[in-house]
Amino acid sequence: MTKLTNCLDNCAIYVGTYYKYNNSSIYGKWFNLSEYGSYDELITAMYELHSDEQDPEFMFQDYENCELFEKLGLIGESFLSSEIYEIAEQINESEYDIEVFEVCIDCLGRIDFQSLYEYVNNFYYGEYANDIEFVEYLYENDIPFNLPSFVVIDWEATAKNIMYDYFESSGHYFKT
Repeated sequence: MTKLTNCLDNCAIYVGTYYKYNNSSIYGKWFNLSEYGSYDELITAMYELHSDEQDPEFMFQDYENCELFEKLGLIGESFLSSEIYEIAEQINESEYDIEVFEVCIDCLGRIDFQSLYEYVNNFYYGEYANDIEFVEYLYENDIPFNLPSFVVIDWEATAKNIMYDYFESSGHYFKT
């Protein structure tokens, strides 16, 4: 997993207006969110693009690589939350890639970002190839006792039992 320097690097939105759309025009522009330092800068650029309208009602006709923001309810056809930049900053300053937050929200469902952020920070165990590799990691790092070397562990059965207390998505493991 590659840590992105900015989780907005690939996040882009296509911005038109309802007026143009209702008059059979899809004129607009793709805006890469990382090219703007703040929500206010982005909004200013959108107003400049649609300066031919007195009070443009922006229409976010398409977006790319904004899945987390969609799932958090921060972006939609007629809505773009100012919180996107604040949340992106928190993700960028965390020790986790945006992918970790995305797979976690896939499992947890509708949740606000602060709860998601706390859940990841408290219950994320990392990325592993399979349940057995994960359970071996737990044994080596979290189980508070040392077993003698002659004890043989059925890793498959142990993994099956331990996974009742964890969940996995795309190779990422979280405690339930």
